[in-house]
Amino acid sequence: MEKLKRSLTGFLVPVLSILLAFVIGAIIMACLGANPFAAMAALFQGAFGTVASVGTTLNRASPLIFTALCACFAYKCGVFNLGGEGQFLIGATAAFCAVHLSGAKGIGGILLALLVGIAAGGLWGMIPGILKITRGLNEMIISIMLNYVATLFMGVIYTSWIRDANTPQTPSVDDTLKLSRVIPGMRFTWALIIALGVGLLLYYFLYWTSPGFKLRAVGLNMTASRFNGFPVNRYILMSFLISGAIAGLGGASDLLGTQFRLINGYGSGYGFDGVAMALIGQLHPIATIIVAIFFAALRVGATSMQVATGVPTSVSDIIQALVIVFSVAGMALTKLPEFEAFRLRVSGKKEKEGK
Repeated sequence: MEKLKRSLTGFLVPVLSILLAFVIGAIIMACLGANPFAAMAALFQGAFGTVASVGTTLNRASPLIFTALCACFAYKCGVFNLGGEGQFLIGATAAFCAVHLSGAKGIGGILLALLVGIAAGGLWGMIPGILKITRGLNEMIISIMLNYVATLFMGVIYTSWIRDANTPQTPSVDDTLKLSRVIPGMRFTWALIIALGVGLLLYYFLYWTSPGFKLRAVGLNMTASRFNGFPVNRYILMSFLISGAIAGLGGASDLLGTQFRLINGYGSGYGFDGVAMALIGQLHPIATIIVAIFFAALRVGATSMQVATGVPTSVSDIIQALVIVFSVAGMALTKLPEFEAFRLRVSGKKEKEGK
């Protein structure tokens, strides 16, 4: 019963955060002279109103799902991987270089790109993990700094080493390497199916396997886990390796499914967006996927909202930011001893009244 109440609290925090963010967003729309109800309707119409728009939303959600799952897995082990963007970019860069330099094409080339992306992202993710367990360095600072290194390294690739004529970008990958659309008429490709498969696999691993239980135990209390004989450092390193591999797979999948080339600004913000979505999803893989699709819908529908009602797309950005702020604040509030004592008092009163 107590576990059910905690789960209900964890579910209500993001839901109430979303509702409150939309209420404030509606107030802002009204202040701008627009009809909030019409604007909201146009926003969701633009994201889900047609088969094509649904496909666009799902396609936009694919890279966000990967970086969100990357953050989710690392946080479950009690470490903070803020380098999802760098691992995503390294995965995309390594995948492009592998197929470009090897000349691989077709199914073999696709598999090569995906495997290289996984390996590159995993190795890049291990760097802050190794420095944490061997030198005691802060993984947040290291992983953030590596984002800039990855971005600059990708810049060297598309501006110098593999530049497409006079344009600061790489050539497009071969047509035989491009991931096909799952359903004709809808933009999302097999990258989304891979992302959903990774999410389900993470859910199974974390909640239905012994290593997953031990990893979550390490995340809850590293000291207690160490005294109980758990190889804490091994799990920390594994969490960085796997979370980096997830982001690297996302970069390779997005390169073959949507982007097709390396270019300035590619992948910008994906990592920190993923962290926010993982936190809003309460670090649950399935909930994290749903949150990523929700954020993608806000971004896709914002353009339709602006065209239909004149409300600028920045209002959608404000709503997204408010959802993040309220969710994080709500989760912090529910962790306070005072809130827990209040909840127990309320539960005790209800039980007495029931008797």
